[in-house]
Amino acid sequence: MEPKVNIITLGVPDLAAVRRFYVDGLGWSPVFEVPGDIVFLQVGPALLLGLWGADNLERDIDPATQAPRATGPAPFTLAHNVASDAEVTAVLAKAEAAGGTVLKKAQVGEVGFMHGFFADPAGFRWEVAHNPGLVFGADGTITFGPPG
Repeated sequence: MEPKVNIITLGVPDLAAVRRFYVDGLGWSPVFEVPGDIVFLQVGPALLLGLWGADNLERDIDPATQAPRATGPAPFTLAHNVASDAEVTAVLAKAEAAGGTVLKKAQVGEVGFMHGFFADPAGFRWEVAHNPGLVFGADGTITFGPPG
């Protein structure tokens, strides 16, 4: 198996609310959508973010499942790197205006660079960071250096 990820699917409790957050609130454009069922957003080269009902995802994994969905924050974050400290604050404000919840205001963290966190309406947590030592090239290469 090649070490790559092409689709990250979030099992969400309310697809309409999460769609409004990402599409109407943040301004992301669906690249494919089955209304009321699933939404795919392109979030990078050859990388899709899928938004799908949590019950549908659980049944897809195990059609006989009777287990209730997990509640509470998922034990991971998604991360969005931006070009400046000011942009961290701006993205957090946009996420909040779109219906998200700011979990940590923009600040220099223990990691040595400006960052903050928000949760989307389904509770998925995003870090927004300006880490000058982490550079994503247009060709997909990633360069690591000191954080600033």
